[in-house]
Amino acid sequence: MSKPQVLVARAVFPEAVARLSEHFEVETNDSDELWPKAELIRRLQGKVGVFTTGSERIDAELLDACPQLRICANMAVGFNNFDVDAMTARGVLGTNAPDVLTETTADFGFALLMATARRITESEHFLRAGQWTKWSFDMFAGAEVHGSTLGILGMGRIGQGIARRGAHGFGMKVVYHNRSRLSPELEADCKARYVAKDELLRTADHLVLVLPYTPANHHSIGAAELAQMKPTATLVNIARGGIVDDAALAQALKERRIAAAGLDVFEGEPRVHPDLLGVPNVVLTPHIASATIATRRAMADLAVDNLIAFLTTGQPRTPVNPQVLGRMRGQ
Repeated sequence: MSKPQVLVARAVFPEAVARLSEHFEVETNDSDELWPKAELIRRLQGKVGVFTTGSERIDAELLDACPQLRICANMAVGFNNFDVDAMTARGVLGTNAPDVLTETTADFGFALLMATARRITESEHFLRAGQWTKWSFDMFAGAEVHGSTLGILGMGRIGQGIARRGAHGFGMKVVYHNRSRLSPELEADCKARYVAKDELLRTADHLVLVLPYTPANHHSIGAAELAQMKPTATLVNIARGGIVDDAALAQALKERRIAAAGLDVFEGEPRVHPDLLGVPNVVLTPHIASATIATRRAMADLAVDNLIAFLTTGQPRTPVNPQVLGRMRGQ
């Protein structure tokens, strides 16, 4: 009897493919091409599952063209590449990879905050260009981190990890805004105080964005929000592209209406707004907040676990639309 077929839509660890091959007939994308929708649909014909990485858009058009597809397993904690409503309506499960990247991503968020505050990228470019000829008292003088006010917009697991690093490691005063307030126990653990969004914007010396992308969160930080921030403040985005209006941010940076920004995610990535490339006071990284070997392996393993578990037992580990469990697609 032939094995069910699954697609691995991007290049991934060989060990992950080997595990899938124990249970399924696996088609891979070893050349790591970014397939256009038509090609992805073609590759998905006859497949019951797909291993995705966030760059593959799963929407109603694709689902209708791939009637055998039952599960899409994302190697990411975010799943804004999934049209969850369309998937749920068609009985297709989505899964993600939460928890395994929390601490690694919080590490990176804090590293990006420090690089932004202390002007590390800007000063390195200066040095590499051979412009460093003497010491001066204000050369690349940046903002204090220790003892300053850390603002966090989005206080899930990663936001809490950043809060703990700031409060316990750097003596920062932590304020946060979230859709729902944390329990008193979690607030105490993070040494964090809940505030309204406008107060967060006004008071933060360093504002870190860690909220999920949803249509409601689109451009949560735009020109109006940037105008409320201190001119000495920094902004760090490790959430998702689209949370920030990148054009408005580039203009605010150019006009020094805020001091600096650190960005790991962008609208329309891998494209980056050209105005951001032309301002010196921004640190840019290519969506690598979870990029350690151990964490990326754990993310891949969890996606594989979800595919195997759902397609063999019907019990995935981390479903994003669990309401489809217990019913086959098309019923």
